[in-house]
Parts: sequence; structure tokens; C-alpha cells
Amino acid sequence: MLAGQEKIANVLYTIFRPLCHQLPERSFFIGGPQAVYSLDQLTQLLGVDGVPMRFVGDASIGYKIAICQRDVAIYLAWVLTGVAFYWLRERLRPLSLKQFALFCLPMAVDGFGQLFGLWESTWISRVATGGLFGVATVLLVYPYLQRGMAEVQTATKQENLVRDE
Repeated sequence: MLAGQEKIANVLYTIFRPLCHQLPERSFFIGGPQAVYSLDQLTQLLGVDGVPMRFVGDASIGYKIAICQRDVAIYLAWVLTGVAFYWLRERLRPLSLKQFALFCLPMAVDGFGQLFGLWESTWISRVATGGLFGVATVLLVYPYLQRGMAEVQTATKQENLVRDE
């Protein structure tokens, strides 16, 4: 949208729609004066009684990215933790399910607290809890993938040795 590629932007919003609620008040904006807006701020800026759920932004306030703040943090944590895993993989063991649950607990508390109207989560809490979940997911899954790939590599080498004899 920011680059004027409305058709491509709409395709991206559509692709990510099943994966994310895409609420504007819980999303980052690019190309405007602020990166985040509260629902009250969006209501005032748009001069409407309710911000449309699928509002993507405009040139004056910027354009919403296709995923929410929490999802941005999850995906970014996957990338950064995945890169760190490359160098640390020989020293890491998978998280236990209990450890994984502890990493996920802050996101569950934040999400359910907001869902039940106990508080309104902030972009900071969404990014922090999403980041913890993203790190936990990599630390749970990647060691198993590493081990599985090593087993496949060993088996393949053994098969090649037998075939070459």
C-alpha cells in the first residue's frame, strides 16, 4: 500500500487473513507519523464511530502491515532465534513441555485478560509475549529437527557406503 501497489497489498492482506485477526489497533503502521495507534486514536483520526475491522490505513496515518503486533514478534523471534540456533545447536537440548508452557504462559495471560475485559494489552505486552512464544517454539522444535536431520544424514551416508562397496 505504501508503495502504491494496492493489488499486491490486498493479496497479502487476504493471504494473512486466515492466520491473523488484523485488527488495526493491534497492528503496526508504516509510512505515517506513528507506528502504533490505539482504538481511540484511530476513531478520532478517522472521525467515525467505529473503526472498520479491515481498515488498512491511508496516506495520512500510514498503512497497517498484514499481521498484528504479536504475530510480528513471533515471526521475528523465529527468524532471530533460528539464526542463533545455527551457532548454538550443538549445545542446545529441546525445551521440555513444562518449560515450553512457562514461556507461553505470559501470552496466554495477556490474551485471556484482554479477551475477558480485565485489561487492554499494549503493543509492548503483545511484542514481549509474542517474542517469548516465538523463542520457545524454536527451542522446542529445532533441536528435534536437527536430531532428525542428523539421523537422515547418517543413514544416507551409510547407504552410500554400502552401495559403493
